[in-house]
Amino acid sequence: MRRVLSALGARFSPRARLAHALRLIEDGDVVAGVALLGSVAEAGVPEAQFRVGRAYLDGTGVPPSLVEGARWMRRAAEAGWVEARMVLGTLYLFGLPREGAADEGVRLVAETPADRVPDPASAARWALLAAEAGSPDAQALYGYILADGPADMRDVVAAEGWFSRAAAAGCPQGYLGLGLVWMRAARDEAGHARAAEALRVAAEAGLGSAQFMLGALTERGQGVARDIAAATALYGRAAEAGVRAAQARFGLALLEGRGCTRDAARAESWLRRAALAGDREAASLLGDLYACGGDLPPNYIEAALWYRRAASEGHGAAWRALGMLALTGAGQSRDVTEAARCFRQAAALGDGRAGADLGNLLLDQDVSEEDRRDLGRYFAHAAEAGDPVAAFNFSICLTHGLGMARDEQAAAAWMLRAADGVVNAQYWYGRMLLEGRGCAPDLAAGRGWIARAAEAGMADAQVALAQLMLTGRGGPRDHAAAAALYRTAAEQGQVDAMFSLGALLGGGHDVPADRAQAQHWFRMAAERGNALGQLMLGRYLLRGLAGMSDPAEARLWLERAAAQGVPDAATELVRLGAGPAAGAGAG
Repeated sequence: MRRVLSALGARFSPRARLAHALRLIEDGDVVAGVALLGSVAEAGVPEAQFRVGRAYLDGTGVPPSLVEGARWMRRAAEAGWVEARMVLGTLYLFGLPREGAADEGVRLVAETPADRVPDPASAARWALLAAEAGSPDAQALYGYILADGPADMRDVVAAEGWFSRAAAAGCPQGYLGLGLVWMRAARDEAGHARAAEALRVAAEAGLGSAQFMLGALTERGQGVARDIAAATALYGRAAEAGVRAAQARFGLALLEGRGCTRDAARAESWLRRAALAGDREAASLLGDLYACGGDLPPNYIEAALWYRRAASEGHGAAWRALGMLALTGAGQSRDVTEAARCFRQAAALGDGRAGADLGNLLLDQDVSEEDRRDLGRYFAHAAEAGDPVAAFNFSICLTHGLGMARDEQAAAAWMLRAADGVVNAQYWYGRMLLEGRGCAPDLAAGRGWIARAAEAGMADAQVALAQLMLTGRGGPRDHAAAAALYRTAAEQGQVDAMFSLGALLGGGHDVPADRAQAQHWFRMAAERGNALGQLMLGRYLLRGLAGMSDPAEARLWLERAAAQGVPDAATELVRLGAGPAAGAGAG
């Protein structure tokens, strides 16, 4: 009966027809209701125009159409409907499809996202009209435009004012806006705490962006107590709300068990959602997950797919990972040329390790001369552009004639240019000066460059500088400083330094002898295959030079040294009663 009366009333006035259309929609007859709304909208009723626009934007009772939705929203907005003005402002902010703008009434023609053109000025105009009419959502929207819009429109003070008005009306977006403005302005803990409190209100209202930002503050302990589990829970809520960055962060937390139970399967699912939404870090992490295996079986084809997705978004490490897959032939045929291309892309995007990978490719036996020439040209071009790593690799090409004619003089010049920023170049330029390769010999300057590399932590440079200090070449002799350098390099795993430190501590140098320590370092070197370390360890054990003798173990180490061609090891074995041939065949 109610529906019949509604239909009868609809014959007499547009307002009655509007009410009947809304009743039809409420009763489930959406198509008929929206059709009737259209006729009322054509009669000039602003509320009907707004509702028809909303129907087209949502695809309710009609095919979804941004073009038609915007057209009807404009008519309602121009007629003064406040909510339509707010929606139209949002549409302009994120982009409407259009073709030309002969007048303020934009001619809408296209539906694809690629054709959408944001219009912040029009967005601000409509948002301000709705904001001044008292719409809290529009006040928050206008505040956002003032805070994050084009530089020439920004006014942070005014933005804070509009966010405050929206928040006072209970609008969660107003609290979100205040939280972001205050977070950017925070210079101390009190500032961060104020921002966190505003974000908390917005987060409790269910705004995913606020949950994500509050999670980040909670993870860092800024403005709130640091709580990794609480941060992860906030990331999870924001991820469920569709925040891409939160999906990536939540996936990483699940992968590492950070504030939650480790769950590689769930981690993969969330990282996949973030990556498909365009998050390049998530895509790269998925590549790592499939390439490294572990909780999930290795799948190099799947890994390459995700690395390519991240690389297409400009992720340097993903380009390098693709290069490593091509170089090793993981999940594909080995392709050195493709590896070089990927490494070049990674280097161009700032991945420092990719430059070293390109340099290593020069010495790869499978690299064709044509590829070496390509690499050489790449290094030359990048070096001329000021890349110090490329200058170092270009110098190596010139030194060894890799892909180009040898030119030691030019190699030295480029190595010097690289030495200002590349530790390896400091070491090699120092050696060039010591040996007079491509430049006039200069022992003092050579020692100085090697010292710079040693101070930067390069173990090979520390060993070279220690040797110069032992001999007094290029500067004063200093056995104590040499011993300290050998120890530093040895503790980094440099095997020659282990042997040399043992030799210094064994006596006969300007440092206190310590044969127990000497034997320790000879053992460290011997266990890593150093032939002279094996010889000296055998001697120490044979003669008990560090206090304890062990002829059986001594024989083992002497045999290993002899097998590596150390003549003195064979002599020691003869003393033990084993012939040189027997010693050489052991171990």
